[in-house]
Amino acid sequence: MSRTHWPLIAMAVAAALGVGVMVGRVMRPDTPKDGGAEPTAKAARKPLYYRNPMGLPDTSPVPKKDSMGMDYIPVYAEDDAASVPGTVVLSPERVQMLGVRTEQVRLRPLERRVEASGTVAVDETRQYEIAPRFEGWVERLHANQTGQAVRRGEPLLTVYSPQLMAAQEEYRIADAAARRLSTGDADAAKRMGRLRDAARDRLRNWEISDAQLAHLGHKPSGNLVLTSPANAVVMEKPVVQGARFEAGETVLRLADLSTVWVVANVPASQAGSLRTGQAASFSSPTLPGQRFDGQVTFIQPVIDAATRTLGVRVALPNREGVLRPGLFGNVAFSRDDGPAVLAVPRSALIDSGTRQIVLVQVSEGRFAPRRVVVGRRAADSIEVLEGLAEGERVVVAANFLLDAESNLQSALAGMGTSSAEPGEPITSMRAEADVVPAEPSDAAAGVQNHEHSGQSVTSPGSKPTPGVKPVQTPSDPHVGHGEHDSHEEPAAQGDPHAGHDMSGMEH
Repeated sequence: MSRTHWPLIAMAVAAALGVGVMVGRVMRPDTPKDGGAEPTAKAARKPLYYRNPMGLPDTSPVPKKDSMGMDYIPVYAEDDAASVPGTVVLSPERVQMLGVRTEQVRLRPLERRVEASGTVAVDETRQYEIAPRFEGWVERLHANQTGQAVRRGEPLLTVYSPQLMAAQEEYRIADAAARRLSTGDADAAKRMGRLRDAARDRLRNWEISDAQLAHLGHKPSGNLVLTSPANAVVMEKPVVQGARFEAGETVLRLADLSTVWVVANVPASQAGSLRTGQAASFSSPTLPGQRFDGQVTFIQPVIDAATRTLGVRVALPNREGVLRPGLFGNVAFSRDDGPAVLAVPRSALIDSGTRQIVLVQVSEGRFAPRRVVVGRRAADSIEVLEGLAEGERVVVAANFLLDAESNLQSALAGMGTSSAEPGEPITSMRAEADVVPAEPSDAAAGVQNHEHSGQSVTSPGSKPTPGVKPVQTPSDPHVGHGEHDSHEEPAAQGDPHAGHDMSGMEH
């Protein structure tokens, strides 16, 4: 290249540099000339919440003081994750996609709910037995089917009895004589009246009403129609028409099913919360969609030793007659137990057996785990003794997913703080883990080769440590000798006689 071209080349390079500088100034974004913008941005940021200055698990959405008068510390978005280990941060889209729902912690009465299996039974106080107090025969059986419904006063059966006939005749004669003597001899009329009263009392003792006595003259002597004492159903019919019966023998058994019992077998561990008069409800798969409400009328005083259950009796109205004796179903007992207490829904508690935590929404999209101490448990809520304050919001849906993410973040944070310096971010730990270790240098390779060759590695001029014997390994004559290029001179070999006194070996 000619020397005359150098000035032209220098001028072209200078022009290119000038154009580059001008383009760089035009394309460079505007930056603040002073540092006043950053403090202004920091001053304008809004705290997410305020935490307890002593590190207690207590937060507040507004500024407040603790019991010692110390101000709560504001927590901002950039330092919130570091302040509470395990805090999960989700965007609004992720919250909606995961189905995260929260509910406010509030005071509520605990509704204790106990469930047990139960069976419908006949109300024992509404059972009736038709058992004549005299002997005789069934002339006609009107209620001749088991399960037949009868109404109060409806004829059940017509009976004939010689004893009844004798008592009826005695009453008739005494009554007629007392009427005739009432206008004559007063003493005779008085004696006949006592005889009539005795015959009438005898019939009344056989449960023959005054209305039946008034119609004795219109019926054949010795016949009597027995009627139903209530609206009932024939449960048993041990006799048939024409059968003979003894005095006191049951001929029909009736039951009023307008009210029935449900006998529930409640486990002994849960029976302590039940009380007489407590509300209860009965449902059965046989009657889907129907629920029958009643009250506890009786609690057995003795526990069944075989099943370890306690019998509880519930009275239910049965106006439509759908609750038939023998029907099996489920009985639920519920009651408000005491005053209102601080409680959360049962779905909010994550109980692992060794710890009990809830996920608290510290701000929009931020959820932090918090240990709690729980008390009594109800059907759908759990009492919280420590760890939460009224008004805080806890996660009630998708909390297991958030708990898994929180545990992962806590584990990563624990790994980072165990080996990093205080204040060093976890990301630097991950970056260090991704660094590939460099290959050993030639000097290091030489040290390793010497170690494999069985010779102790010491620096020139160093002295061996007293009492420490260097470990010798079997030497390999080929270790430490690399391949050399054909143009390079071979390395000088060590003198095999170096270090040995050869004075006695001179020729």
